[in-house]
Amino acid sequence: MGIFNPDSKFSQIMSRVFDLMIMNLIFIFTSIPIFTIGVNYTALYYVTLKMVKNEESYVFKSYWKSWRQNFKQATGIWLIFLFIGVFLVMDIFLVNQMTGPSTYLRYVFFVILFIWGMVLTYVFPVLSRFDNTVKQTIKNSLLMSIRHLPWTIVMLVINLLPLILLIFAPTTVASLVSFVMIFLGIAVVAYANSWFFVNKIFPYYMPSEEEEELSELEESSRVLEAMDRATPDFLENSGNPTTESADAASEAEPSADETETDGTEENTVSGKDSSSAGSESETE
Repeated sequence: MGIFNPDSKFSQIMSRVFDLMIMNLIFIFTSIPIFTIGVNYTALYYVTLKMVKNEESYVFKSYWKSWRQNFKQATGIWLIFLFIGVFLVMDIFLVNQMTGPSTYLRYVFFVILFIWGMVLTYVFPVLSRFDNTVKQTIKNSLLMSIRHLPWTIVMLVINLLPLILLIFAPTTVASLVSFVMIFLGIAVVAYANSWFFVNKIFPYYMPSEEEEELSELEESSRVLEAMDRATPDFLENSGNPTTESADAASEAEPSADETETDGTEENTVSGKDSSSAGSESETE
């Protein structure tokens, strides 16, 4: 067998690393125009979320499928966050140049910047997984990031770790980090965050497979019930006697006038039930 067998653990890991490397290079080259960074993150998370669930088949094809589908929304969201981020950084820089009580404003801007980072961590994974408007996607990302605050902080640390190493690590370590980020790092960070989204966060907002199966069975049973309700009416209109009407006939024979009256009333009720059953079946 050996480690180079396609079914071996080593081969599977290397295949995963190769896929992440390809996506990382695609991400870097297609993000050169800057305004495409948002849609690239959305496509990247679309694939890495599937990777964590072992659902991916053709990585390159899945990446471009998400890229095309989410280009408009992802680009709009990215430009909004880019503008807010630049605005906050400039405000913090200006406040640091001031003196006096106004310097305390920097803490307000730091809090807002922290919230900005929280929402930015969620917004593109949420966009890649759920179909919503831009406003609703941002709102859902904010609420999710607050509800799962411990995991949000962990993912923020993962996102900022390469930047921290580049700034504060020795030159040799910073060079190694730069090399890893160019060939693998961005995709690895997205893959690590995707594990938290798939296992710790998104299950709260998505029905399980059993629930989806149950809802389908319920829907089928509703259709069958509607058909069962319509069947007696069809039999009555066809002239086939039901058991209840046969028993009633055996107990007593009504007069001709009573028979005619009863038949008129019975047909009237049948018509209402039939139309009701039909409308219920159609609605369901």
